[in-house]
Parts: sequence; structure tokens; C-alpha cells
Amino acid sequence: MKVRFLFFFALLTSFSFAQSINDFRAVIVPLKFDFQKKQNEYRVSTLTKYNLTKAGFEAFYAEEPNPYDKCSLLYIDVINVKAFLATKMYFVLKDCNGKEIFKSTTGYTKEKDYQLAYTEALNEAFNSLNAMHYKYTPGAAPVVSANANAVPTPKPVAVPVPVVSNVSAPVSTVVATNVAANTTVYYAQPTANGYQLVDTTPKVVMKLYKTSKSDYFTAVRDGVQGALLLKDNEWYFEYYQNEQLLSEKIAIKF
Repeated sequence: MKVRFLFFFALLTSFSFAQSINDFRAVIVPLKFDFQKKQNEYRVSTLTKYNLTKAGFEAFYAEEPNPYDKCSLLYIDVINVKAFLATKMYFVLKDCNGKEIFKSTTGYTKEKDYQLAYTEALNEAFNSLNAMHYKYTPGAAPVVSANANAVPTPKPVAVPVPVVSNVSAPVSTVVATNVAANTTVYYAQPTANGYQLVDTTPKVVMKLYKTSKSDYFTAVRDGVQGALLLKDNEWYFEYYQNEQLLSEKIAIKF
């Protein structure tokens, strides 16, 4: 009876010290994952960083300097699951000791084009992270090691959030709004997975892919991946260019 009580107490203690994504300030993104042959192939790293930023995290490439202690950061790994005539992807977030803090659901698509397939599958996987409504909470619980003799990992250091107006921030965190605002009206034609936008020619200028939200689409234009977002009843195409997040207003007739 005493042994059972001690086991239950130890289990309860481990849960009380369990960490969550809210304990971590930012995420480190590799420029090359295990399934890739070259850096940022099919812009997977760019898309991963974009989705992390959209979920509320600060995100840095592994080679990019950041102001935080390594144990106040999470480290992401994207896994491409082998599947017949389909693409399946999920990701895990680990702490500095390699402990898994979060594992996403698996995104799935039968899209044959690798660029679009990785985009669709990864965006679907990120829906599970978006549903967590991440919000950084300073003062994370300490990491409890399974090894009783292990040295405890120190708490992450709370670092003030840089203010863009006073600090020279990395270009990857700067948002340029209404860059090259487009006054041309495009017309949305329904497709199996969303819409395609055409001009008056008619020429397909952008492809939109549905997500779980009616005001958010994955978007691809001239090989550039991004997102189409509805803000104040206006549509904006947001994408990265030279590691800078750009936002372009788009006029659309649905």
C-alpha cells in the first residue's frame, strides 16, 4: 500500500512540473530537416517559421542570432512520413534537453506537386498548434529529469520583448503593410480545394487552399507561398521576401 502511495505521489509531482508550450518564448527552425537534400528545399523552413509566427511565437533560423538563453527556447523538427501517392507531415517541439513538449497532428494531402503538397500538409499540421492558443507565460516550471541524480535545468530567463521603434530588430520580424498595393480586381473561381483567382484575361494569378478558418487561406502566387488573410473586411496576401514579412492588399470578388 505504501509503495502504491509513493508511486502515485511521484506521478502527481511529475504532472505538476510538466511543461507546456506557453513556458517557452521562441522556437528555433533548422534550415534543413532530415528528409531534405538541401537547405530550405521547397521553402519548408520558411513556411515553418511563418506558421510559428502566425501561432504567436517568435521564431529564428538555427544560424540566426537571437537574444535568448537556449533553454528558454523550443526546437522544431518536421517529419515527412512515407506514404503511397500521398504526403503526410507532422512536427514536434522539443526543449533544450530533447524532451518532447508538443506533437502536432499529421497533415495529409494527395497533391502531386511537392511545393503545394508540403505547403498543404504542413499548414494542416499547424492547425493543431493554432488550436492551443499559445501565449508566452514567464516563469516556466523547471524541467524534472527521470534521472534522480541529474542536475536540474535552470528556469528560462525572462527577457524583455524588443520594441521595434527603439531597437534595431532583425528584418525577419518587420512587417511591411500594403507593399505594392494591388488595385486590380481578381475573380475567385471555386476549385476542389479552395479557389483560383483570375484576372479579366482570364489568367490564373493565384491559387487559394482552404484551411479550418473561412478568413484564412494558404496562397501560392508565381511560386511564392504565403497566406491570404481577411482583415477589416479587406483581403491581404502575406508572404516572405528576403526574410522580411510583406503584406499586400488584394481586391477579390467571390
